[in-house]
Amino acid sequence: MADLSTPQKIKEFTAEMPWTDRCPEKTVFQRVVKNAMECGDKPALSFQLKSGPTDPAETLTWSDLRGKTAQAANLFRRLGIHEGDVVAYLMPNANETVISYLGALTAGIVCPINPTLSPEHIAGILRETGAKVVITLKPFPKADVAQTTAEAVALAPGVETILEVDLKRYLKPPLAWLIPLLRPKTTTSHGAQVLDFNEELAKEPTTLSFEESEEDRDCAYFHTGGTTGIPKIVRHKQSGTLFNGMTAEEFCVGRDAVILCPLPMFHVFAALPCLMACVSSGAHMVMPTPAGYRGDGVFDNIWKLIERWRVTFLLGVPTAIAAMMQRPVNADVSSLEYTFSGSAPLPVELFNRYQNATGVKILEGYGMSEATCLISGNPPIGERKIGSVGMPFPYTDVRICMCNDDGSVLKDCEVNEIGEICVYNPGVNIGETYVEQAKNIGLFVDEKYMRTGDLGRLDENGYLWITGRAKDLIIRGGHNIDPAIIEEALAAHPDVAMAGAIGQPDAYSGEIPCVYVELVDGAQTSVDALMEHAQSHVEERAAVPKYVEILDELPKTAVGKIFKPDLRKMAITRTYDTALSEAGINTNVASVIDDKHRGLVAQLTPFDGSDDAAITDVLGKFTRPWEWSKG
Repeated sequence: MADLSTPQKIKEFTAEMPWTDRCPEKTVFQRVVKNAMECGDKPALSFQLKSGPTDPAETLTWSDLRGKTAQAANLFRRLGIHEGDVVAYLMPNANETVISYLGALTAGIVCPINPTLSPEHIAGILRETGAKVVITLKPFPKADVAQTTAEAVALAPGVETILEVDLKRYLKPPLAWLIPLLRPKTTTSHGAQVLDFNEELAKEPTTLSFEESEEDRDCAYFHTGGTTGIPKIVRHKQSGTLFNGMTAEEFCVGRDAVILCPLPMFHVFAALPCLMACVSSGAHMVMPTPAGYRGDGVFDNIWKLIERWRVTFLLGVPTAIAAMMQRPVNADVSSLEYTFSGSAPLPVELFNRYQNATGVKILEGYGMSEATCLISGNPPIGERKIGSVGMPFPYTDVRICMCNDDGSVLKDCEVNEIGEICVYNPGVNIGETYVEQAKNIGLFVDEKYMRTGDLGRLDENGYLWITGRAKDLIIRGGHNIDPAIIEEALAAHPDVAMAGAIGQPDAYSGEIPCVYVELVDGAQTSVDALMEHAQSHVEERAAVPKYVEILDELPKTAVGKIFKPDLRKMAITRTYDTALSEAGINTNVASVIDDKHRGLVAQLTPFDGSDDAAITDVLGKFTRPWEWSKG
């Protein structure tokens, strides 16, 4: 690990040599082979089906993982996967999921897909990527992944083969005996052949049966929320994938690290900063339960799991950290050195509560699928600025601009001036970020810097602060939600004239979907009726609005476009007023202002006996700041 404690040290580290000299391997598999040679019998990957601190677990060494990755790559080649061909997986976390990821990006292109999406959305991704092979679960009790996959493949005739993973092998009798009796049936038919993943894997040699090209190429497609109602497909290259692993390794993940990763392997946060950090350094990654943080008992056992595995590095998001703070620290967590929080802003009060309860540093960072993930982070050593997302990582150039829609620059912003965050590093695919070429138009500033769609500023010390979003994405617990999905569903109601969906502040999820509606003249529908309509017409479960409000007229711009900043101010006012009232605090939000450094700030009405500490205890759970009104 390098000393990256200040912007100056990061610049010096970057100037020493090209990043490719620090990571001479040209492919991810070459790095896996290097670890097998150097770390052989050292644990690489562990998975436990159940969350208990003494429940059985399967651990693969680096030699095991190299062999199984080669077997998977060989299997995919046998099934017709070559460079440019796509293997998709719809899988919860398991050792097979990681093997599939590494094997598919070695043979061709891997496409992880969120199995909780609707079959129609999944089928759209399969068709757009041209996936030939899909890996998924064999029907298993309390899981609908197999049925969802079958329905999706029926709508994607290009899929030739389905490989099924049976989680029964992780169980011991008598539970293992019950699975065949409880296994649900798949009722949807399709034209793909169905094979058993592990049976087919066992037929392959544990060394590559083909010569791997060292040409830098696409190796992964990740889907991400967009502003069109359809997931965007982001292209990752071998070089960007390796760069992310090297960056995480130099930042804080050494060879002796043990990373607890309860995040899903269809998300870049798990696949890049977590898995690739281990691939780069030879560290050990642990996955508790197929559903990770959502698995039965994971939060109840989280501290004991840290003790069991002697975890040094915990990967989290604000919702997970909030849930941990609802449980007492009831185990020895002295091995834990850092907790990394990303995907969404972390409320200051939650930051302080976690560090006080555990004595563990939280490192907030920033990344996105379009940059193959990592952009900036607060340093393990050096100054950590609560509320910022830290300093740009080595070999990363962040530029704050005011841009036209076509990507042309109106101006470069001064220190502490808010503009759009634009970024370049080896993870950015210039001009080729999205599979659909039309989506790359207007995405780059000066044909180099990718526009993130996030608003922010760089302070006088070079730390990056995110203040809002130029694009309209709602981020619920790190999950990107396109507001168009909600707006289109509500607009389909005969009584709705217009709908504007935004992210409403939430103490647990950061944001939750909220929609404001303007009715057609003379309509008499109710909020309950609109909510029921949304629940049946919004296909993505996470996008179903938690709050619906009917307005006489939605705020609009001069050209008739819904003016969402006003809707966000209304949501902040309502949410904060409710929280203050429920806490018995006699004040309310007088106004919400747009501060040039902090974004939207709630201003409270002063009252006799004002208690800053009590108010901070309530409003510090939200990500947007507050202050006393000066009016």
